[in-house]
Amino acid sequence: MAYAFPSEEWIQEYERRLNEDDAYQDASEGWGVGFNGDFIFHIGADDRLPEDRYYFIGLENGDVYDCREIDSPDEVDWGFIIRGAYSDWVKLTKGEIGAIDGMMSGVFEIEGDMQKVLQYSNAAVAMTEVSSAIDTEFTY
Repeated sequence: MAYAFPSEEWIQEYERRLNEDDAYQDASEGWGVGFNGDFIFHIGADDRLPEDRYYFIGLENGDVYDCREIDSPDEVDWGFIIRGAYSDWVKLTKGEIGAIDGMMSGVFEIEGDMQKVLQYSNAAVAMTEVSSAIDTEFTY
C-alpha cells in the first residue's frame, strides 16, 4: 500500500516503522534523555506544495511516542525543527539526500543543538533509511 506524502497516514506509518527498526532504536539510545529530543519537520511550500506543513515527531531514548501533523510549531514543546522545501523533503524521503548531508550543505536548516544532532548522526541516517523504505506516493 502506498502512503501519500505528506499526510497523517504517512507519518503514522513512519512512527510504526521507526518503533520496529532495530538500527534506529540502537542508534537513538539516549536521545532525548535529559533534553528535549522532540522534532518538528517543517515541509516548506514551494512550486509543488501549496502551503507549509508541520509534523511533530516525539522521540526519547529509542522510542517514537507521538507522530502527527500540527498546524503550527507553537502547538507543542519541541527541541528541534528541521526546515526544507517540499521538493527537498521528497529527495530525502526517496533516499537521494541524507539528513546530515542536507543539514551540513544548507539544503535543510535546523534549529536546536546541532552538536546533539551530530552526536546521534547514526540515528538520523537510520531515520532517513526508514522513510525511504515506505511505499510513498508524492501527491504534489
